[in-house]
Amino acid sequence: MRRSWQTAEVSSTRPETARARTLRLRLPDVVTGVPGQHVDLRLTAEDGYQAVRSYSVAAWVPPRELELTVEELDDGEVSPFLVGVLSVGDQLEVRGPVGGWFTWTPDRAGPLQLIAGGSGVVPLMAMLRSHSEARSAVPVRLLYSVRSPDAVFYRGELAVIGQENTQVMIDIAYSREAPDGRPAGRLTHEAVTASCFPPSDAPSVYICGSTGFVETVAAWLVEDGHDAGRIRTERYGG
Repeated sequence: MRRSWQTAEVSSTRPETARARTLRLRLPDVVTGVPGQHVDLRLTAEDGYQAVRSYSVAAWVPPRELELTVEELDDGEVSPFLVGVLSVGDQLEVRGPVGGWFTWTPDRAGPLQLIAGGSGVVPLMAMLRSHSEARSAVPVRLLYSVRSPDAVFYRGELAVIGQENTQVMIDIAYSREAPDGRPAGRLTHEAVTASCFPPSDAPSVYICGSTGFVETVAAWLVEDGHDAGRIRTERYGG
């Protein structure tokens, strides 16, 4: 981890959904990281007030850039500014990367099971991108739970990965509104069991989402017979 703060510049932005966008940040020094890590952002107001928030890295762009995808929260103090105000050329302070537990690299053997709720897909997308870039032969399954088609992050890229990479299976579950007449509803134990690798395959499991989502899904997997020691989780919110 880099413990000192660096001043990063926004080099580009792009929308992901109506309430989320990806920021590409250029740092003054070479930055390297591992899929699953996050960075701290520090914003300072004109009156000197400071706010620090942590965001998962969605992509590493050598040698000096990284991407963050931020979703605007209704009661957020920082996210509305990052999503709706921050512009190319603006600067903000960055520290990191941080974290070593919730990480994955292509040299790890065995199946990879990714399960995301909402914006929890961000660090898992970093893992998927690393898997594709390395042309890894490790089989991967992503179960991604979202409210509606309009809420899907990385929609086009996920479609391409799912079509072109035979090692990757992507299943998107919709809780409120589904496309093409598909049923919508909250993720169920049965749906998770059907979408995931069986316990006999001994997959490495990564779950990211709200606290309730993560705890519920992890409990279902353990009930199914998955080794709790192979399940890694990352949570946000209350």
